[in-house]
Amino acid sequence: MDNKRKIINDPVFGFINIKDEFIYSIIQHPYFQRLTRIRQLGLTHLVYPGAQHTRMAHSLGSMFLMGEAISQLRSKGHEITFEEAQGALACILLHDLGHGPFSHVLEDTLVKNISHEEISLLLMNRINKEMNGKLELAISIFKDEYPKKFLHQLVSGQLDVDRLDYLRRDSFFTGVHEGNIGSARIIKMLNLKDGKLVVEAKGIYSIENFLMARRLMYWQVYLHKTALAAEKMLVNILKRAQQLALQGKELFASPALFYFLYHPIDKHALYNDPQALESFTDLDDSDIWSALKAWSNHSDKVLSILSKSLLNRNLFKIEIESKAFDREYLNQKKEEFSIKYNISAEEASYLISSDEVSTNMYSEADDSIDILYKDGTIKDIAEASDMLNIQLLAKKVRKYYFCFLRDSK
Repeated sequence: MDNKRKIINDPVFGFINIKDEFIYSIIQHPYFQRLTRIRQLGLTHLVYPGAQHTRMAHSLGSMFLMGEAISQLRSKGHEITFEEAQGALACILLHDLGHGPFSHVLEDTLVKNISHEEISLLLMNRINKEMNGKLELAISIFKDEYPKKFLHQLVSGQLDVDRLDYLRRDSFFTGVHEGNIGSARIIKMLNLKDGKLVVEAKGIYSIENFLMARRLMYWQVYLHKTALAAEKMLVNILKRAQQLALQGKELFASPALFYFLYHPIDKHALYNDPQALESFTDLDDSDIWSALKAWSNHSDKVLSILSKSLLNRNLFKIEIESKAFDREYLNQKKEEFSIKYNISAEEASYLISSDEVSTNMYSEADDSIDILYKDGTIKDIAEASDMLNIQLLAKKVRKYYFCFLRDSK
């Protein structure tokens, strides 16, 4: 970033101008700068080596698209005040503050029973106190309490600027071109009807492409089986480390990671213990990588095997089926590891992982994508599209996986 001119050269959208001192002060805040040390796609770089981009880059891209959307709506005669625009820009900048290391990977591992959105709100409230209430409007938009509901739709909805950025950005950095949506075209087609965000009928094909791209990106990138295997491996490493810590075993860790290993933290702690939230804001990907390097030589066999394997990309082998795996098969694999490494069945359970993944790309019950026609009528994309099988997109796809440690190379 050029501090003097306040211009960011973004590889996806080109030059992004920061004209507002308040918005710039948010970007400069330590909580936001922490996002430069958190990968947007977690461990997906183990599949797509180019996927090294950060949560900060995504948040800045989302801010750029928010500015474009606001300009477009204003050009069509809709009133959006300076304060409302500023609030929306601040809101989308801060929407991902609550992500922990590796983004979604360690959600509900280091901190239990709280979503990253809730942590984002906690941090927004903390910054708001520092800024003497200047984030009130942004927080109101984030919580969907502001009367102009379309501002929240732009932050969090079926067609929000968050998704418009991450699909293009993740497509760009992974090289999976199917995700390269026409975000500029979609934003140009945005309009309002009865205070709700709609898309003009001319943009229907861009919306169809957007929904299909999202579906392809989920199975090719976000739920790629190798990335999934790596993620489950990291989750098991952290769970093993937490167990050893609670037994009083000595573990190398940065001060922030040490706090979460030796103090089980849940939603209540984050809300009531200032040190818990402060420690969370000190956590990023580098804390985990440095710990893994040290743990690869730890005396605990399970922790060292898993840490060394992940560092050297000797990832869990993964099997995927359309139905749940037989419990006997899982126990058999666990017993094999128990014998091979001379460890207990409980210890061997960290060398395997079994669960399900599911997703649906479009939910009509959720915030629908409405198409606006010239005569003023509105149709949901499910009804308006003559190409998409919305029932297929809306169908919840569920897959079951079983992953386990590979034989050492």
